[in-house]
Amino acid sequence: MRYLIKFSYDGSNYNGYQYQKNLPSIQESLEIALTKVNNNKKTTATATGRTDKGVHALCQYAHADININITEQKLKRALNSNLPPDIHIIKTTIVPNDFHARYSVKSKEYKYYINIGEYNPIERNYVFQYNHALNIKAMQEGIQFFIGTHDFRAFVTENKEKENCIRTISKASIYQNNDKIEITFKGTGFLRYQVRNMVGILIKVGENKIPPEEVQTILESKDRRKSGKTAPSVGLYLTNVEY
Repeated sequence: MRYLIKFSYDGSNYNGYQYQKNLPSIQESLEIALTKVNNNKKTTATATGRTDKGVHALCQYAHADININITEQKLKRALNSNLPPDIHIIKTTIVPNDFHARYSVKSKEYKYYINIGEYNPIERNYVFQYNHALNIKAMQEGIQFFIGTHDFRAFVTENKEKENCIRTISKASIYQNNDKIEITFKGTGFLRYQVRNMVGILIKVGENKIPPEEVQTILESKDRRKSGKTAPSVGLYLTNVEY
């Protein structure tokens, strides 16, 4: 029987979601727990997508095939009892056998948090400690150029000529609450490092190093060399997935 598993995690102590030999990963921890529950039969977790080292998730999904007869609620409890405290199962749901956690996704939402106030050592793994003023109005103007369907090749670290880099962003916004900046992106899907690269160029706009309209110029150039630094992973969260 196939189950859809909704879970969250603190990515601070992991080398990303995807399994990597000799390195801790969210996938490895999840699959160890699934295998134990599934009568020690090797069980694979297929997620909506990967998150990088240090990235957090408030709402991530994966599907897994379980051979034992177990209710949704009991599976949730069993998995949580076999997982480390920085990974938590929120809900498990029985789904059709042809359901796919990755290919059935309609949209994803990411949020990125920046502290422009005093350095906060408690939040260093959860909010990017930029600790300087930024021109929020200019950033709000610049982020609008990302909305719509574009070739995001200029904002992908692995810039391969043959790779399909066309994605659609339906929402892109910046909100400031005291010394915290919240940047939101919602779209059909995101390429590796895309969100962090877009945040990186917005920070450059906020530093008044480039005008907001330069975002569109860089986007249309399809040249990764023009888009600047990648923002640190610590401020990034996968916050919602819609099916």
